[in-house]
Amino acid sequence: MKRILILVLLFGAFLTAEAQETTFFLIRHAEKDRSNPNERNPHLTLEGRQRATRWSVVLSQVDLDAVYSTDYHRTVETAKSTARKQKLAIQFYDPKNMYSDEFKEATEGKKVLVVGHSNTTPFFANKIIGEDIYEQIEDDNNANLYIVTIKNGEISHHVLKIN
Repeated sequence: MKRILILVLLFGAFLTAEAQETTFFLIRHAEKDRSNPNERNPHLTLEGRQRATRWSVVLSQVDLDAVYSTDYHRTVETAKSTARKQKLAIQFYDPKNMYSDEFKEATEGKKVLVVGHSNTTPFFANKIIGEDIYEQIEDDNNANLYIVTIKNGEISHHVLKIN
């Protein structure tokens, strides 16, 4: 009887692990203030704050487990509405060390928003996918939503344009 119980528990754990799904929602920060070309850490413009709010509406359809951002005003401000609406703290990641083993472990089996930059967001998606598929985002494009899902070792991905 004890062996049967152990087998049932192990089989149940195996099925649970097999069914685990991780989904990443990756966006670039919203429109930033470009009035001072020397400013390395600008805030969002009014249009950018409005887009950040729209992202929170779009992403309200997803029960997120975590929100990650780089440590810049524009990315944090983009993530803030969604994080607040979903009652999540914004966690920071290093754009120079994207999709590290630590990050993979922390996000496994979760639904995660990642806010980055035109020169990091598509490459972050590529790291997750394991292939160079997506190119750098044009500087005037703040509308791409990359969705990457990992389930049973299979990776699916696509990009939506949300204005």
